[in-house]
Amino acid sequence: MSGWREAVDGFARRLTGASDDAPALGDRSLRVLFQTSAKVALMFVRGLWHRLWLRRSQGMLLVGRGVALRNPQCIRVGRSVVLEDYCEVQGLSRRGITLGDHVTIGRMAMIRPSGYYRRAIGEGLVVGDHSNIGPGCYVGCSGEVRIGSHVLMGAGVSMHAENHNMERVDVPIDAQGVTREDIAIEDDCWLGGGCIILAGVRIGRGAVVAAGSVVTRDVPPYAVVAGVPARVVRTRGEPPTDGLEDAL
Repeated sequence: MSGWREAVDGFARRLTGASDDAPALGDRSLRVLFQTSAKVALMFVRGLWHRLWLRRSQGMLLVGRGVALRNPQCIRVGRSVVLEDYCEVQGLSRRGITLGDHVTIGRMAMIRPSGYYRRAIGEGLVVGDHSNIGPGCYVGCSGEVRIGSHVLMGAGVSMHAENHNMERVDVPIDAQGVTREDIAIEDDCWLGGGCIILAGVRIGRGAVVAAGSVVTRDVPPYAVVAGVPARVVRTRGEPPTDGLEDAL
């Protein structure tokens, strides 16, 4: 392979995340390079436009197609933030929406601190550096949601920082109001696809939540939890019980 082809192939590998020992892309390198560069360039241009309306933007912002930023004057973003296609970020909240450096909001994810009709204004969201909100996730941050740094989130995760009051049977549930409780996800956690985090929960540093779990109470640091409701099945660093790895 000639020198220029090696350079193009190496750059294309970095853009696509291919490992160094993967087969060479060969003639596909130029095509991959062009396709990826064109996509990033369009996202960069959209980001320049959206940055004009944000409360604060500290660096490059890449914005995909169909992204909706509601009340952008309440949204702060750090460096190298990526908003993938058709995600929605609603800024209207008491504390606003803050996204740290190198944060990615996945395709069709939704961040909603407040209802569009009748509902009171919610608290907001803080996401630390190098964290992601996965594709199709829902973050209901009417109570404050704080997500730490280096947090991994699979597709379809949902967080709900409020509960409907339902004690009275002589009044419709939707007329009894809500109770808000904050959610905290500490640094270096991994939330598996489709898991649900309910109001008032704190997930400790380094914890792992298995796919499809429903977390109703606090999770200790470095614990691995699974099930409905989620329970601790082991602590990271300990040998797994039989069949656990298949469940995760």
